[in-house]
Amino acid sequence: STSFNGASTRLNVDRLYYKSFDECLMAPIGLPSMLMGKAMIGVVRGLMSSFVFIAVALLIAPTIHIGPPFLVGLLLTCLTFAFLGVLAALLARSHEDMATFASLILMPMTFLGGTFFSLSQVPTGLKYALYALPLTHSSLFLRAAALDQPLPWTSLLILLVFFAAFLVGGMGVLRRISI
Repeated sequence: STSFNGASTRLNVDRLYYKSFDECLMAPIGLPSMLMGKAMIGVVRGLMSSFVFIAVALLIAPTIHIGPPFLVGLLLTCLTFAFLGVLAALLARSHEDMATFASLILMPMTFLGGTFFSLSQVPTGLKYALYALPLTHSSLFLRAAALDQPLPWTSLLILLVFFAAFLVGGMGVLRRISI
């Protein structure tokens, strides 16, 4: 949520309220650099809030395993959702569009994506739908890494595919806007 909101809210306000994003498009900056910069705001905010949660988790459960696979998964999760935020902000036509996106996409994904409960008891049809969400794969990978269980590399690969899709989608929309 923090990665998504960190990237999307500021970009949405710059585009639709201050109208300053158009000036950024005129700057002699490459579109990939601009896209990456807008997403990095969300990544940094997401990592900062995650590290606070990790510190609290280590106080509560000192046996939690925070190793390189966990950190890679966390970074990829922050990147994926920051680029989703940038893509949503570039596609939004109003501030209400962002609220609608958050209500219809992010909120259900948060509660149904396996973050708070195991997907093993979910009916099969719903399970397939939930496995189509990036947060499900993020939760599976991060949980396995934190509990020092065998890592679901497929989930990491699928999360990487979501990241690439949001990156390419954001680049396509940014190119269309800049013309």
